[in-house]
Formats: sequence, C-alpha cells, structure tokens
Amino acid sequence: MTIQQAQTDVDQWIKTVGVRYFNELTNLGILMEEVGELSRLMVRTYGEQSFKETDKGKDLGDEMADVLWVLICLANQTGVDLTEALQKNFEKKNVRDAQRHKENPKLEG
Repeated sequence: MTIQQAQTDVDQWIKTVGVRYFNELTNLGILMEEVGELSRLMVRTYGEQSFKETDKGKDLGDEMADVLWVLICLANQTGVDLTEALQKNFEKKNVRDAQRHKENPKLEG
C-alpha cells in the first residue's frame, strides 16, 4: 500500500463507516492520546518500567498504526499530500544533514 492509497482508503472509511471526520482539534487530541499509548508500550517494552496487567497483550505495530491512522486523517482534513510532504522532507534532510550525523562524535560506534 502506498501512502497515497492509505490516504484514499482512510478517507473512504471515514466517509462511510466513520460517518464523518472529527474536527481537526479533536483529531489532534486523539493523535496525542495515541502517541501516549505508543509511548506507554515502548517504555514498558524497551525501557525500565514494568508492565501492568492492562498493558499486557498490546501490540506495538497496532499502536503505531493507530498513530498513523489519525495522522492520515489530519493530513486529509488539511489538504496535505503525505507522499509529497515526505519526499520534500527527505530532500530537506539530505541537504541539511548531509554531514551532520557523520561528524557527530556521539554516534561513533
């Protein structure tokens, strides 16, 4: 699935099953909630916190997909073509960071 196809599929789902988009600020709040859920699972899986009973059985990929879903909703609502935006972001990083990370002594292995 391409990013463009994901944007189209999410839009179709929202307009049929989901009835309509939540407004942009509501979706921003939902995005923050989803990022929090992803963070909670990450710190328990890779960090030092222990799992609570309610954390068990959660899937990292599913939590990441929830974040992506809401981000796609926001892109659709605000007219952002995520494929184009990501391509431009790569171009920006390739210019700005061409040597930055290679010259960072903190990253030497």
